[in-house]
Amino acid sequence: MAAQLNTLLRAAAHELVCPVPPAPGAVSAVRRCAAAALADWNVSEEIVEDALLVVSELVTNAIIHARPPAELRLSWTADDGGGTLRVEVTDTGPARPAGQPLGWLDPDEHGRGEAIVHALATRHGMRVHRGGVTRWAELVAVGGV
Repeated sequence: MAAQLNTLLRAAAHELVCPVPPAPGAVSAVRRCAAAALADWNVSEEIVEDALLVVSELVTNAIIHARPPAELRLSWTADDGGGTLRVEVTDTGPARPAGQPLGWLDPDEHGRGEAIVHALATRHGMRVHRGGVTRWAELVAVGGV
């Protein structure tokens, strides 16, 4: 029991909730907010760059494909061996009926975000709920924090 309590006390959990403004420049603003939090939390440098790319991709997806409002939620749980960063972006659901193409998007510049998130994340997924859709990814740092 004492060992379990010790483990719980050593784990440091941090959380940030950042609204995604439905405006030009939203992705860079949210990314700056996330970068500041990751620096404040001393998140392992081995995952910071990947985490910011995941934030950018999930927020971009919400802006392009969903109705506002959207929200970024980051949570970092540090432990002796590194830590886990969870990135979640929640939106209010699709802006268009399923299968309707985005004719204005250049396919050479869009459509790779999901593959990027899958490649960088240790775990990832999507949860559909009454309020919309939450796409999430977890990145695990195995080094010290």
